[in-house]
Amino acid sequence: MSRIGKSPITVPAGVSIQVKDNVVTVKGPKGELSQEVNPEITVNVEEGKIELTRPSDAREHRSLHGLYRALINNMVVGVSEGYKKEMELVGVGYRATSTGQVLELALGFSHAIYIKMPKEIKVEAKTERNKNPLIILESADKQLLGQVCAKIRSLRKPEPYKGKGIKFVGEVIRRKSGKSASAK
Repeated sequence: MSRIGKSPITVPAGVSIQVKDNVVTVKGPKGELSQEVNPEITVNVEEGKIELTRPSDAREHRSLHGLYRALINNMVVGVSEGYKKEMELVGVGYRATSTGQVLELALGFSHAIYIKMPKEIKVEAKTERNKNPLIILESADKQLLGQVCAKIRSLRKPEPYKGKGIKFVGEVIRRKSGKSASAK
């Protein structure tokens, strides 16, 4: 039994849900998102709750049940509250500046890196004295936000010896000791 799939999704005030031809559209104060659902999974919207049901207990139906319930829940939370990710640049000379939808990164390469953000994502770069530069990304779409964060992080992953690189705020990097002194 899919415990995730069985639990109903509560719809907060100000959020409207529409189901048409296996496409669930969620509208709210932070935006509008839509997701196509497998035709075998039925979506019922009634009295501020969304419930998903599956036709059988086959392995594929169970996995799809939990998957679409989680995706629709992420959409409801995204359009009502939104998602926010903070990334930190650790390293000497690492800088981040944002102009509109373009993020400029100086990561120790011979050139600056420019990343054009999708219109659904709001980007902000903060730099304070004696603190690491921060990149703050906000969006209603959790999948897109995670994908963009992964792309930014892939430019300079945190390395285990000095901890330099782009990491999420609060992320713990497993550190390694360097060369140990040889015993003679």
